[in-house]
Amino acid sequence: MRPSGSGLRVKSPDLLVAESGTDLEGHGLKRTMGLFQLVCFGIGAIVGTGIFVGLSDTVARSGPAVVVSFVLAAVTCVFTAFSFAELGGAIPVSGSSYSYAYATLGERAAFLVGWCLLLEYGVSVSAVAVGWGQYLNELLNSLTGWQLPAALSNPPGDGGVVNLPAVVVMLLAAVLLVRGIRESARATAAMAVLKLAVLVLFCAIAFTAFEDGNLTPFAPEGIAGITSGASVAFFSYIGFDAITTAGEEVKNPRRNVPVAIMICIGVVTVLYGVVALSAIGALSADQVGDRPAALSLVVNQVTHSAVGGGVIAFGAVVAIASVVLAVMYGQTRILMSMSRDGLVPRVFERISPKTATPVAGTWIVAVVFAVPAAVVPLDVVMNLTTIGTLAVMAVVNVSVMVLRRTRPDLPRRFRVPLFPLCPLLGIAFCGYLIYGTGPATWLQFAAFLAAGAVVYALYGRRNSRLGQGGMEPGGEAAERAEVPAAV
Repeated sequence: MRPSGSGLRVKSPDLLVAESGTDLEGHGLKRTMGLFQLVCFGIGAIVGTGIFVGLSDTVARSGPAVVVSFVLAAVTCVFTAFSFAELGGAIPVSGSSYSYAYATLGERAAFLVGWCLLLEYGVSVSAVAVGWGQYLNELLNSLTGWQLPAALSNPPGDGGVVNLPAVVVMLLAAVLLVRGIRESARATAAMAVLKLAVLVLFCAIAFTAFEDGNLTPFAPEGIAGITSGASVAFFSYIGFDAITTAGEEVKNPRRNVPVAIMICIGVVTVLYGVVALSAIGALSADQVGDRPAALSLVVNQVTHSAVGGGVIAFGAVVAIASVVLAVMYGQTRILMSMSRDGLVPRVFERISPKTATPVAGTWIVAVVFAVPAAVVPLDVVMNLTTIGTLAVMAVVNVSVMVLRRTRPDLPRRFRVPLFPLCPLLGIAFCGYLIYGTGPATWLQFAAFLAAGAVVYALYGRRNSRLGQGGMEPGGEAAERAEVPAAV
C-alpha cells in the first residue's frame, strides 16, 4: 500500500465506471449517440487539416512515396486502435487514455497522459483552426474574387499578425457544443458525410489527369524521407481516439465504442491512400509540396477552372470546422474526468442541468486555445502535437497489457488480436515515428513533460480525491494498489 501522496496509486476500473455512471445514464450527461452518429463523430474528428492542408507537407518530405508514409502512419494507428477498442469497451468512460492510465500505471502517469492530451486535443484544435483560414480564403476567392488580408488570416511567421478565422471557428464550435450533444452530433454527422463526398469527388477529378511519370523518382529522399513524411502524415490520423471520450454519451458503449473505432480507422486509411495517390498522380511532387490549399490547387490545374477548386475549398472549410467541433468536445470531456478526480480545478466537471454539457469548461477551452490558433504557425503546433499523441498511444498499448494481467476478469466485448504482439508492435511503431520528429521536437516535448510533472506535484497530488480517501461505491477504501513491476 502506497501512502496517500504517492503518484503510483491506481484507480480501479470498477470505480471509474461507477463514478461516471457509464452503466446507467452518465454523470449528468445524456446517452443520445448511436453507432452511426459515433462513426460520423470519429470521422469528423479525424478528416480535416491533416489531409486538406498537411498533405502538401508530407509530399514535401517523402515525394511520391507519400502513399507509403500514409500507410506507415496508418499501421501505427491500427495497432493502437486495437488497444483503444479493448479499453474503450472495458472501461467506457469519458476520460479515454487518461482513465486507462489511471487504472493501470498510476496517478502520476495518468496526469502526464492528461497533460499530453492537452497537446493532442487542445493544441491540435489550434493547429486545425489555423488551416481553416487557408481554405476559407480559397473559397472566398472562388466565390467573390476577394480574400481576407494576410495580416488577418495568417499567424506571425507566416506573413500575418493574427489568424482571425481560426479564432472565429473555435468560438462557433463552442457555441454549438454548449447547446447540447444531440445538436453537436447531428451537425458533426452532416459535416462528415459532406466532406467524405467532397474527397471522393476530388479523387474522381484527379484520377482523370493521372500520369505514371509523376510517381518517379518514387522515394527521392529514401527511407529517411518516408519516415519523416510518416511522422507528418500521422497528424492526419489524430482524433480517432476521440471516440472513446464519448463513452458516457453513447448508447451501448461497451459494444459501439470498439466497433466505431475499427470502422473509422478502416474508412480513413483507404480514403487517405486514394487521395494521396490521386493528388500526386495528377501533379508532380514539386507542384504539390509545401503549397497551401493543395487539394484545391490540384483540381484547379486539372479542370483549368476555379470552380472545382472552390467546391473542394468549401468541403475543406466544412471538414476542418467539424474537426474543431469534435476535438474540442474530446478535450472538454477529458478535463471533466480529470476534474472529477481533483487533478484539475472543479470548474471543468460542472454540468449544466439545462443543456447536459460542461458549459464553463467548454468556453474556457475555446478561449484558452484560441490564442495559439491566432498567433502560432501551423508547422510548430503540428510537430509538438504529433509527438505528444504518439507518447499517449504508446502508454495505451502498455495499459492494455497491464490490465490484462491485473484484471483478467474484467468484461471485454473486444479483445486485441494476437496479444501481446499487437500492443508491442504498437509501442515499437510509435517509437519509430517519435524518432522521425527530430531532436528539436524531442527537446520541446521533454520540457513540456517536465512542466507537467511540476504542475502535478504542486496541484494534482495535493488535490487528488483518491489521495484524500476516495471510497468505492460499496463503502470500502478506494484501491491504491502498487503499479505492477512488469507486464
